[in-house]
Amino acid sequence: MLKKLLLAACLAGSAFVAHAADSAPALAATTAATVIGKGVTSAAEKTVRQAIDKLSPGAGIDSIDVASIPSFYQVIASGQMLYVSADGKYMLNGELLDLGSKQNVSKAAWAKFRQAEIAKVPASERIVFAPAHPKVTISVFTDVNCAFCRALHEHIAEFNKAGVAVEYMAWPREGVTSTSGRPTPTYTEMVSVWCASDRKAAFTAAIGGSAPKPATCTNPVKDQFELGLRLGLDGTPTIYGPDGRVLGGYVTPDQLLKAIQDGTDVSGS
Repeated sequence: MLKKLLLAACLAGSAFVAHAADSAPALAATTAATVIGKGVTSAAEKTVRQAIDKLSPGAGIDSIDVASIPSFYQVIASGQMLYVSADGKYMLNGELLDLGSKQNVSKAAWAKFRQAEIAKVPASERIVFAPAHPKVTISVFTDVNCAFCRALHEHIAEFNKAGVAVEYMAWPREGVTSTSGRPTPTYTEMVSVWCASDRKAAFTAAIGGSAPKPATCTNPVKDQFELGLRLGLDGTPTIYGPDGRVLGGYVTPDQLLKAIQDGTDVSGS
């Protein structure tokens, strides 16, 4: 697990800066194709992969791009953003700030990556609550057994009235399988919701505390859970704006619209 290795390196007195939530679920290598940025040669890609492999063999690398820091590459791997030197000898883990423009370069890069990855999820694989003519669309990773997800959904009519379309994706916090290798209870429930003939009704009932009617089908729950891991998600609900920015967790419609207008998240960062 890349996050744990980075934390261990920090505690051991190395130059790495830990930037991980202890509560985040274990991260496995992903099979998604790596996005290679312009200016990244095949030799540079090989160097970056070798550097990451030294720290965490088999870690899923989702993106490699030229970094704003001279002679470094920006890497997204297993939900972490890292900076690897061109010679593969050094690695930085943390947020990069442009002091000239006073911009958080890392946050902007994350938003771009998340926007592109979320856009790949077909509308047919989401559970959508939307007004007739939405002003803005948000993507929300949710868990039917999450108290704050439940509180958020209680305001769904208010969100829609305010012109906000809410597109839910599945992120069972328990993960997909337990330590015994069996499907987790929450994963099983969310599969039943996504396989229901009326997903919206099944979701509203499940998040309200009523167990869904057991059902199975070809479904996107596992894929959406793995997508959340690649995006660095570590809790629910997590709300992404149309530009890929994290807008917060549990928020009211007024807080959400203000965050979108002001270009901030609900904490004001």
